Amino acid sequence: MDAAQRGTTTTVVAGTCHHDCPDSCGWEVTVTDGVAIKMRGRSDHPYSYGELCPKVNRFLDRVYSPDRILHPLRRSGPKGSGEFEPISWDDALATIADRLHAVIAEHGPEAVLPFSDAGNQSLLSIQGLDGRFFNHMGASRLVRAICGPTVGHGVRMTNGSGLGLDPMELVHSRLILLWATNTRLTNRHLWPVIERARAAGAKVVVIDPMRTITADAADEFVQPRPGTDIALMLAMMHVLIRDGLVDREWVGAHTVGFDELAAHVADWTPTRAAEICGVDADVIVRLATDYGTIRPAAIRTLIGGEHHENGAMFYRTIAVLPALVGAWADRGGGLARSVGSYQDALVDDDALGRPDLLAGRGPRWLNMSRLGEALTDPDLDPPIKAMVVWNSNPLVIVPNAERTRAGLARDDLFTVVHEQFLTDSARYADVVLPATTQIEATDVVPAWGHLWMGWNEAAIAPVGESCSNTELFRRLAGAMSYDEPSLFDSDEELLAQALPKVDLDELRTVGWVRVPYPEDGRAWGSGEFPSPSGKVELVSTTLEAMGQPALPTFVPPREGPHGDAELAARYPLQLMTPKHHTRFLNSSYSALPKHGPAEGAPFLELDAADAAARSLAEGDVARVWNDRAELELPVRITSRLRPGLAAIPFGWWMTHHADGKAANSLTNDTLTEWGGGVAFSDTLVEVAAASADEV
Repeated sequence: MDAAQRGTTTTVVAGTCHHDCPDSCGWEVTVTDGVAIKMRGRSDHPYSYGELCPKVNRFLDRVYSPDRILHPLRRSGPKGSGEFEPISWDDALATIADRLHAVIAEHGPEAVLPFSDAGNQSLLSIQGLDGRFFNHMGASRLVRAICGPTVGHGVRMTNGSGLGLDPMELVHSRLILLWATNTRLTNRHLWPVIERARAAGAKVVVIDPMRTITADAADEFVQPRPGTDIALMLAMMHVLIRDGLVDREWVGAHTVGFDELAAHVADWTPTRAAEICGVDADVIVRLATDYGTIRPAAIRTLIGGEHHENGAMFYRTIAVLPALVGAWADRGGGLARSVGSYQDALVDDDALGRPDLLAGRGPRWLNMSRLGEALTDPDLDPPIKAMVVWNSNPLVIVPNAERTRAGLARDDLFTVVHEQFLTDSARYADVVLPATTQIEATDVVPAWGHLWMGWNEAAIAPVGESCSNTELFRRLAGAMSYDEPSLFDSDEELLAQALPKVDLDELRTVGWVRVPYPEDGRAWGSGEFPSPSGKVELVSTTLEAMGQPALPTFVPPREGPHGDAELAARYPLQLMTPKHHTRFLNSSYSALPKHGPAEGAPFLELDAADAAARSLAEGDVARVWNDRAELELPVRITSRLRPGLAAIPFGWWMTHHADGKAANSLTNDTLTEWGGGVAFSDTLVEVAAASADEV
């Protein structure tokens, strides 16, 4: 008997991956009688070409996991215990509304803090109705700059825009500098493009403080000390100018401030930079010479360099290099970073967020990276008394996590978490609400690693009593007795409002639409830039007006080997928290049995010399600590790190660490000089055998 005779129905539904990843792959879900039975990559997708990553290959394990939250829960034990009891949606919504109204009545709406990020970067999931809801309420607003915005702010101070080279154009490049990005791990579908360029004669150089799998595959690897890249860049500029490798014609026509820059870098010799960044002077000269003589030359970077106190200056400085050699004139030349801004041009953010609902109010802004401070600051007025969390697991992703834990543990803080699993953050909630997965909601996915905006069709109905992010806020608005009509717009209405320039029927039918980009492949081929001067600003009066250096400048971080000498003496190792995993992303998937265990368990990496100096061997349990926290982890001896560094992979939940802490328990929550980012990678620690007394 065939399927039709048995009464079964099988369909194949196309969608787009929603993860905070540059690749935004196309997929197909096979559904039989309402149950998803198979997921595979969509072979005709113009970027991912049918390949999914090891995480998403097992996505249905996530959808149908026995550990998934499928019904509303109310806390029944102490905060952090993970003890909950099931309740109805009606009871959950009534409880939330009563508590929020009480907080607003006593402390005002700014005592409510919304907290979300890019756990699902689809358009409605990341910014659907929440902006309208909290603007109507007048709640505090969140600076969501933990990853990404600082890069754009930095580049903008040089070029007047964060727009750059489409990374697919690297196929035309003949020199590719992969700077602070682990392409093969975190941007895997771009690597074949780079390989095609190399087959045509391109040289690939990786510049990274860690020897990554991308560095292993490169033609050359340059390994500066973390946070010293600007010194390396300034020395490259010195060589370019000294050796006559500057494209004088392009610089004369399209930049301002060249003479000032030349004087500024005159004493930034390769020898001087070598002492700071730990890269041999002759390597710096060779790198600069290649960059000044091989065309087209492209620099590919993502967010790795922004997590330092001088993170914005990193990108302001790196954006100067293409101008000096006239790289923007060439197809395959320039600076490639996120292309999300090209997609953003099609999105009407105000139509989604409705800032007019603030009705003239100007609620305060709180930076997500300083969540612990916001929750524990006794002088914050009004104090945060309620917090609504969705699309994020803050206790794992924010730095200085123990301070955040202390805040979440407050008895007087009412916390709501909308989630798929009982994350570390959800364990501290008063009410947990069940969230849908990507295959249970229709949405649009703007990519930030390529130029195709994707459609995602819901393949199955919401599992259990789960609901999407937009449906959550419709329900909350009803429970709060809000009568603003726009709080109840349907998803279809929201998409039409948000994407007025997009043919949604075509997008839905085809599965993607390519966003506008210059036809000749050159992002700034005209040489005209939207800066105040209309040119590349080697000297920035805008930065000067902000109290920042007008010229690219290396400033050692306070918490770093070249910063506070007393702190560096107590904590001589610089901590890195890289993305190490292939089977989970940030804090997603690590709870699933076929993902987390496949990655092993959390560990501490050390260079052999640093391990020997502390009498540590492979597999020993070490204590790693600073003024923020202390962790115990097994040691791995590695050649990936240079002496003076330690590394703990980011993404493991606290419940996966034997001592109940995580990498971000240790990390620095100092903000970048501008752009709102945070200095994760300017963190100092000391390490000893777990049984040793504290130094």
